[in-house]
Amino acid sequence: MKPLEPQFELLTFYHFVDIPESEVESVCAEHLQFCSDIGLRGRIYIGTEGISSTVSGNLWQCKAYRMYLESTKYFKNIADIEPKATLVSGHQFPKLTVKVRHEIVVLGEKVTGEEVKKFKKELSPEEFKRIIDEEDPNYLILDMRNDYEYRLGHFKWAIPAGTVNFREVPELLARYKDKAQGKKIIWYCTGGIRCEKAAVLANKAGIEDIYAVEGGVVKYVNTINDGNWLGNLYTFDDRVSTFVGDSKTHTTIGTCLHSGKLTDHCDNCRHTECNARMIVDFSEHKKHMGFCSGDCFEQSLSSLLIKDVDWDVLKIAGKNTTYKELRSLVKNGKMNLSDAKDIVTTHLRKKLWETQFTHKESQKEGVIQMD
Repeated sequence: MKPLEPQFELLTFYHFVDIPESEVESVCAEHLQFCSDIGLRGRIYIGTEGISSTVSGNLWQCKAYRMYLESTKYFKNIADIEPKATLVSGHQFPKLTVKVRHEIVVLGEKVTGEEVKKFKKELSPEEFKRIIDEEDPNYLILDMRNDYEYRLGHFKWAIPAGTVNFREVPELLARYKDKAQGKKIIWYCTGGIRCEKAAVLANKAGIEDIYAVEGGVVKYVNTINDGNWLGNLYTFDDRVSTFVGDSKTHTTIGTCLHSGKLTDHCDNCRHTECNARMIVDFSEHKKHMGFCSGDCFEQSLSSLLIKDVDWDVLKIAGKNTTYKELRSLVKNGKMNLSDAKDIVTTHLRKKLWETQFTHKESQKEGVIQMD
C-alpha cells in the first residue's frame, strides 16, 4: 500500500504590535531558530511594527507554529490565521528567510500598533459581498495592489488605484474622494496589511470614511465562493497565479501580453535585468523565448543575463549547458566572452526566426510592496 503523502498548508498573516527596538533582534533570532527546527519555509519579517509572515509546511509543522505563536510575548491571538490558511500541494518557498525589517510592509513611514487600532475600519467578507451583490451606489471600490495583480484578477466593480508608491496614498485618496462625489471608499489588498497601514497615513492626512476588506482578498476567497472575484489571484510564492473558485464560479480575465488571448498564466521576463511580471499564455511565452520585448531580447544577447528554464538549454560540445554555467565558463576564463555571445545569439535567433515582438521596450511596471 502506497503511504499517504503529507498534506501541506500555507499560512499568511500579519500582526501590528509595538516591539521595543532593544528586543527586535532577539525576537527575530528566536523565531528563526524555532521555524528552522520544525522545517518551515517562507518569508517572515519582524520589526518594531510587529510581524508579517507567509510560510508553508505540513499540517503538523503549521500546527506547531501556531502553538509557538501563542506562547510568545508579542504574537498571541493573531486574527485571521485560520480563515486565511490554504491547503497546498507542498512547500511554496525554496527556503526559510526570517529578517529584521525597519517596516514590516514598506510604505515609507513607520506606524505603531496603537495607531493601527485607532484608525482601523473594516468590512467583513459578508458585508463586502452584500455591497458587491447589490451594486451599492454609496461605495467606490479601490484595488490597492500592483497593476499586473489587478489585470490577473480583481473583485467585480473594483477599479485600480493606479499607485506604485503608498507614500502617494493621501494625495491619491483626496483625488478619488473628489471624483467619488460623497461615496465612501472601500479598498483592499491581498492579505490586508497594506491597507491597514495605509489607513494610518490617510487618517493623518485628514481623510476618513475609508473601509478595508477584513483579511483582504485571501480571507474572502477562502470563505466565500460566489464568483465576485474575477480571474486568478497573484500570490508572492511558488504558486504565482492561484486559481480562485471552481468550474461554475471561475472567470478568466487576464490577457496575454503577446497575443491578447485570455489566460491565467503568469511568468517573468527572462532578461534578469528586466524581470517584468507578465500575464502571458505559456505557449506564447515559449514562442517568444520568455522575453517581454524586443529590447530585452537584444540586451540579453550582450549581457548573457538570461534566466534558466527547463524548456530552453544550450548545446555546447554536445553537452546540455545552462546559461548560468555558460556565464561561469566566461567568468573563470574557460571561454571567450565573444564566443559565448555568438553561441547564445545563434541559438536564440534560430528559435525566434519567425517571431515578432508585440512590444519594443521592456514591459516592467513600477511595483508597490507585496503583502
